[in-house]
Amino acid sequence: MRDGPKPGRRCGWQKMSMERNKTEQPFVVCHMLASLDGKIDGAFFAAPQTALALKVYGELRGFYGCQATLYGTTTMLGGYADRKVSPFPANGKGLPKEDWVNPAGKEMGNFIIAVDPAGELAYSGSTLEKKGRPAAHVIEMLTQQASPAYLAYLQERGVSYLFAGKERLDCALLLQKLYRQFGIDKLMLAGGGIVNGSFLAEGLVDEFSLVVAPVADGGSGVASFAQADFLPHWPPAAFHLKSAQTPQPDVLWLCYTKA
Repeated sequence: MRDGPKPGRRCGWQKMSMERNKTEQPFVVCHMLASLDGKIDGAFFAAPQTALALKVYGELRGFYGCQATLYGTTTMLGGYADRKVSPFPANGKGLPKEDWVNPAGKEMGNFIIAVDPAGELAYSGSTLEKKGRPAAHVIEMLTQQASPAYLAYLQERGVSYLFAGKERLDCALLLQKLYRQFGIDKLMLAGGGIVNGSFLAEGLVDEFSLVVAPVADGGSGVASFAQADFLPHWPPAAFHLKSAQTPQPDVLWLCYTKA
């Protein structure tokens, strides 16, 4: 970055992290890149003026040093999972709907968490790797909707999975399991808007990091936090502004902690 992040102005990370760990849950930072009109996807990503904002966003991922990044189903399909799985034939294994951890994957210490309530995402293996990022072990977060056949599919590929909820995700339980079973104490929440909103609704977003690109496209893309028709309505959530920086020309980085 031009000036680099300023640790002295940072959002109370160490204090909040210690408080969160007393409850055996990771510290959660929601880190997003948005357009001037508040969208987190859309045509603005392809604009040349967004390039520096993307650079800042990527550098801040390293700055936060989270062991895990969590994505919703739609975001996983957009760039991480292979596709949705085809319908499964009847499977004779009858695997119980219990957590399963791949020991080799756990040892990697770097994770991508896929929120996949019904068990739909397809993988070719147990790790994912993006350019410029270390390889990460995949952990599927499921509800009781997932089929035993899908569990067998994940085990065959070495993908760990945890259950958190009956029909909809229990975000607090999810965090507790990630902390207890994988030792994750810093987690980055990275979209989409509905999964971000689910954590916000449960009061689990400790910090909100927003990189604003100097571009607006007027599109219909989703915002950083979105209400979902199939989830309980949640009231407005307040934050305190802790810092505002311009790490690159025309690029704004806003850092908030929850009120």
